[in-house]
Amino acid sequence: MSDARSAILARLRQGRDGQAWSAPESDFAVVAERRWTTEERLAHFEARISSVNAEVIRVSETHWASRLAEVLQQKSLSNLLVAEELPYGSTLREAWQRGWPELLAYDQPIEQWQSQLFNEVNASLTGCRGAIAETGSIILWPTPQEPRLMSLVPPVHVVVLRADQIYDTLHQAMAEQGWAEGGMPTNVVLVSGPSKTADIEQTLAYGVHGPRELVILVLE
Repeated sequence: MSDARSAILARLRQGRDGQAWSAPESDFAVVAERRWTTEERLAHFEARISSVNAEVIRVSETHWASRLAEVLQQKSLSNLLVAEELPYGSTLREAWQRGWPELLAYDQPIEQWQSQLFNEVNASLTGCRGAIAETGSIILWPTPQEPRLMSLVPPVHVVVLRADQIYDTLHQAMAEQGWAEGGMPTNVVLVSGPSKTADIEQTLAYGVHGPRELVILVLE
């Protein structure tokens, strides 16, 4: 042990009256399960994620495709990237009508269409593994069919969230979905609003490191 390290540890122990540091025991009793109702969860989630410039749209499960088309047209977006192999993508493909923004499929390796993805795709749509009411966060669970690039590169990211997929806390989501037993992907992402950053003068800018807009369709 170096002299400098010994000196630092000695000062730390002196600050604790000579007692060594030790890790506290924990059985996760500090995790408080709030057990809100479904409507309370949705209200808390919407309030928190809306406060950081995300857009929450409640819509019936039978009309979400047409409502999505309206949102895209209102934002003057000409196309939408979807994973056609997954349920939401196939539902859109079946319900999509002539005159609505073009649907693009993520159906080839990124090396073959990287330029198009980064320069021509206006928006993307993904599902999620749920949301957290306590923090106002979406749980993204990237897969080979719906890779992280879909939610990271296009300037507008649309997420489909079922109202019954909202959990009180992250701990509750992990426990009830069995993350420990079922395995996890290499990249679980918690999203709490669109991408944003601030310079030294605290001037806030959106879309610097990811989508500048986050739209959440809550299916009720």
